[in-house]
Amino acid sequence: MAKLYFRYGTMNSGKSIEVLRVAHNYEEQGKKVLLLTSVMDDRFGVGKVVSRIGMHKMATVVDENLDMIELARIERPNCILVDEAQFLNKEQVAQLIEIVDDLDIPVIAYGLRADFMGQLFEGSDALLAAADTIEEIKTVCWYCDKKAIMNMRCKDGEPIFHGEQIQIGGNESYVPVCRKCYASKRKSTSI
Repeated sequence: MAKLYFRYGTMNSGKSIEVLRVAHNYEEQGKKVLLLTSVMDDRFGVGKVVSRIGMHKMATVVDENLDMIELARIERPNCILVDEAQFLNKEQVAQLIEIVDDLDIPVIAYGLRADFMGQLFEGSDALLAAADTIEEIKTVCWYCDKKAIMNMRCKDGEPIFHGEQIQIGGNESYVPVCRKCYASKRKSTSI
């Protein structure tokens, strides 16, 4: 019986390398993987899953027009992997649920849980509510040795706590931090 998995972590926790690793494991066994990524992540070109350590792979782009159910029916993969799943909307998560439940294809979605203000993304909210299995991909705080659970947005190396929910970026724009360091930096910038 297939399951819907949501594996979340902060920026720089290794989500994309995990996507690529799992894809490689399936493909090395001669199994078919359908790799999906959001149209919103254009850091390295639309339709590319790229890890900070340099590995990359082309993926099918998820936008508002993609019928993932029909694509899964046509492709019949052994597994579907979704990178940047926080950018999905509720209807797209509902499609993933239907793929799991009706087509019996496992789906593993990777993404951020919350934005730089600590608010859930729409896709993450829907995945947290519906996933059969929820797993955290851990990393350490940029400033101390505690587990990072927050994404701190930075501009010119300084933390910022305002702006649009979605701003695509990497290490130049975000650092993973623990809740205590996040609160401390937030407090010090509001003085």
